[in-house]
Amino acid sequence: MKNFIKNKKDEDEQKNEVIGIIEQRLGGNKMLVNCLDNKERNCRVPGRLKRALWLRPGDVVIVQLWELDKNKGDIIFKYKLSQIDWLKKHGYLRKEDLTF
Repeated sequence: MKNFIKNKKDEDEQKNEVIGIIEQRLGGNKMLVNCLDNKERNCRVPGRLKRALWLRPGDVVIVQLWELDKNKGDIIFKYKLSQIDWLKKHGYLRKEDLTF
């Protein structure tokens, strides 16, 4: 049986992730995202995900903050409707968060 040991790098990456809601598309692969830590960030979609993520204003996403500039980040995941319902049910999102 294999022992599963959490990698310190994985834990640090999770600390740099925050849930956000896309407010506006700025053109290209850049977007303005309202994060749940009450900050508005300029985020981009990394090249490897450009064609995999189709994003619109109002979508709930995970933003991975940049290491050197915490006011910017990469959008790494888009939640589906069933996942958004789960987040609301368990208190991660409020209805006030989804209105803009």
